[in-house]
Amino acid sequence: PSLVVEFPIDGEENTSLLAWTTTPWTLVSNLALAVGSEISYVKVFSKEHGKHYILAKDLVGAHFKDEESIEVVQDCKGKDLIGKTYLPMLPYFEDRKGQGAFRVLEADFVSTADGTGIVHMAPAFGEDDFLTCKKAGIDLVCPVDGNGRFTEEVSDYQGLLVKDADKEIIRRLKESKRVFSASTIQHRYPFCWRSDTPLI
Repeated sequence: PSLVVEFPIDGEENTSLLAWTTTPWTLVSNLALAVGSEISYVKVFSKEHGKHYILAKDLVGAHFKDEESIEVVQDCKGKDLIGKTYLPMLPYFEDRKGQGAFRVLEADFVSTADGTGIVHMAPAFGEDDFLTCKKAGIDLVCPVDGNGRFTEEVSDYQGLLVKDADKEIIRRLKESKRVFSASTIQHRYPFCWRSDTPLI
């Protein structure tokens, strides 16, 4: 599954950062978002949704097919977004906000090749995420055990294999109106050569 999700910005009514992920289960552990400091971003008003969204300027056409359906209200560089804070996607690690989590960070690996130009960061599940968050002083959370199942920290999905939780998490995010768009894409994924099961 491929999701573009909405991260509402603190103090900016009806305005969300749009971030893309192909691993919805990692949204449980989201602690930051990353932008490229010199990438051009725009704030658009969507007439269809009645909301403002921020994403990379070069990727607007990929997410808003009808130019007449949006109005560009602001241009900026990624460096102008760094430090902005947003509402956590799910409640499990909300207490980390007081420790500097749930803010926009700068990262040189962010590109406009696909997605939205804004990267969702779950530092326990990606090397780039880990290094970027560590540099920013954000400690990781890892609510997944050695068998790939959610731990008691994530009470709603405790014991569930993370890949099996994708559908439940997507449904929940749709209900809370945090999903901008959802689709399915084919992409490479690592599998264990012995058991032919997906690696986490």
